[in-house]
Amino acid sequence: MRIHKRLTAWLAAWLLWSCAALAAAAQVAGVVVQVSGAMSARSAAGVVKPLKAQSEVESGDTLMTTAGAWAMVRFIDNSELTMKPGTTLVIDKFSFDGARPEADSAAFTLVKGGLRSLTGILGKRNKEKFAVKTPSATIGIRGTTFFLEYLTGKGDVDASTGLDPGLHVHVSSGGISIVNRSGAYQYDPGQFGFIKDDTTKPVKMFANPGMRFAPPASFGEADTLAP
Repeated sequence: MRIHKRLTAWLAAWLLWSCAALAAAAQVAGVVVQVSGAMSARSAAGVVKPLKAQSEVESGDTLMTTAGAWAMVRFIDNSELTMKPGTTLVIDKFSFDGARPEADSAAFTLVKGGLRSLTGILGKRNKEKFAVKTPSATIGIRGTTFFLEYLTGKGDVDASTGLDPGLHVHVSSGGISIVNRSGAYQYDPGQFGFIKDDTTKPVKMFANPGMRFAPPASFGEADTLAP
C-alpha cells in the first residue's frame, strides 16, 4: 500500500514537472522571417542550434548572426527586429497575450552589433514594458522605429564607417528614451546620438555621423541608413 502511494505521488510529481517543462518550452517569442547567411540561437540552457527562415525563437534565447549574415525576426505581437552581420542579441524575456495587456514584457540585451526595431502591438499599448539594454544605456520607446549599433572596438563585424566604440542610435519615427547612470534623455524623429559608456551623457546630432544599415534588397526594408 505504501509503495503504491509513493508510486502515485512520484507519478503525480513527474506529470507536474513534465507539464511545466512543456509549457516553458512552448513559450515561443517569434519566428525568423528572413536570413541571409549563418544565424544561430543559444538557449538559456546553453543548447546551440542553427536558425533558418521559419525557425522559432524563444524567450531566453541568445541570437547570433555571423559575418555577412542579415536576419529579420518577427515577434508574436507583430514587432520586428532586423539584425546586422556580427550581432549578438539576447531575448531576456518576451511575453505577449492579446487578451492580457497586463502580462506584456519585452526585454532585450544588445551585446554587440546593430539592429533596426519596428514597434508592434506590445510596444504601442505598453511602451513602458519594452526595453533594450546595452553596455552604454537602456533604451525605452514611445512607439517608434529606431536603429541601434553597439561597437566594442574589438573586431566589430560590418561596423559603420568611422564610428567610435560605444552605442550609436537613430530615430526614424516616434521617439526613444536613453537612460544610464548620467541621467535620462530623449531622442526625436530624425535625430542621431552617441553614448560612449554607462556614465557618459549622450551626444545628440542632427546629421548622420556615419551609421550604415543596408540589408539585402530581398528584405524589403523601407528604412535604411547610409553615411
